[in-house]
Amino acid sequence: MRKLLFVIGLGLSLPLAAQGSLAPADYANRQLEDAGQEARAAALMEELRCLVCQGQSIADSDADMAGDMRHLVRERIQRGESPAEIRDYLIERYGEWVSYRPAPERPIFWPLYLAPVLLLLIAGWMVRRRFRRPRP
Repeated sequence: MRKLLFVIGLGLSLPLAAQGSLAPADYANRQLEDAGQEARAAALMEELRCLVCQGQSIADSDADMAGDMRHLVRERIQRGESPAEIRDYLIERYGEWVSYRPAPERPIFWPLYLAPVLLLLIAGWMVRRRFRRPRP
């Protein structure tokens, strides 16, 4: 019985071991003093996806990785980099998936924009064939 309680207690304590032991980065949860810089950082953080949560932006996520990314964004904004430069850096580092706004100018995304138009044309052609009256 003691062994069973020990195993259950050990299993329940595993999530505690998974918690990060590092202190959060300086700007992970602290805003910049300059309101204009903070506004640019906040807008950019809404456009970036948390790599851990996958469904939240880094502005909304509580994951350690999102905190590190918020710190990186605020630190680079404070140094004078533009949001576009920071976004490009993060896309280069983590891939296009990190951004909620894919770049439409890249050829890899053209099928995403052309597929709906193509499907509508095919559907229209099929409906036209289906309801066309036979000629005597």
